[in-house]
Amino acid sequence: MADLTSYDILILLVVLSISSSVAGILAGLLGVGGGIVIVPMLFWMLSLVDFPPELTMHMAVATSLATIIFTSVSSTRAHWRKGNVDVALLRLWAPAMALGALAGGLAAKVIDPAGLKGVFGFCALAVALNMALPKALVVRDGLPQKRASNWVIAFLTGGFSALMGIGGGTFSVPILTALSFNIRRAVGTAAGFGLIIALPATVGFIISGWDVPGRPPLSLGYVNIAATILILPFTVLLAPFGAGLASSLDTKWIKRAFALFLGITALRMLQAAVAG
Repeated sequence: MADLTSYDILILLVVLSISSSVAGILAGLLGVGGGIVIVPMLFWMLSLVDFPPELTMHMAVATSLATIIFTSVSSTRAHWRKGNVDVALLRLWAPAMALGALAGGLAAKVIDPAGLKGVFGFCALAVALNMALPKALVVRDGLPQKRASNWVIAFLTGGFSALMGIGGGTFSVPILTALSFNIRRAVGTAAGFGLIIALPATVGFIISGWDVPGRPPLSLGYVNIAATILILPFTVLLAPFGAGLASSLDTKWIKRAFALFLGITALRMLQAAVAG
């Protein structure tokens, strides 16, 4: 890695603090787990310090997932107190979602960095377009009747969320609103999905990166413990604040502004994937 001056380190810490704060607020406000901000933030920061490019995306995704384990607990507790968590849905989707997340984490061992950037960029762009829509798309009234159909949805949500380093709300909130769920209940339940996805996915990334050379000190597999510890205070403390805003604000314009940010980030990530 490049030699960093004290000024470089200070700037990186300031950027990390601001980005982590935004991630924590969005985790509670929109049910997106915070990873949709943390992954690109870590990716660009690691790229700036000449971190080995073959490890950059994997470390960013895995470290993001490790932070979501704790952020989701904080966010879920806040939503639980407001009665916005659907326990029955958590129980229905949890087994398949956790299995999908573990599969996604283990699959990281055979996916190259460009492929991981492509997955993040493509999925993030789709999410940005969905969030920019003036009205939520409604497909049907209620969940599918068949348990197998629910498990397929949950498995795919867990798998793609793991590969993106996000908590599941980025996919599950649009899916649930398309199934006529109340938006606040969808966001609250999605916060619970964060733990169900992040825990097995993090285990998968630890196993996948266990013997990979070139990782920085204080790393378990692809998860960097030092970065996780630096990010957590901001995301954990601010997630309940975001959850409080979700119950009192009209999130329409916040969603559109975030969709613009996410769309730009997704396009830059896809550009990086094409560049290799």
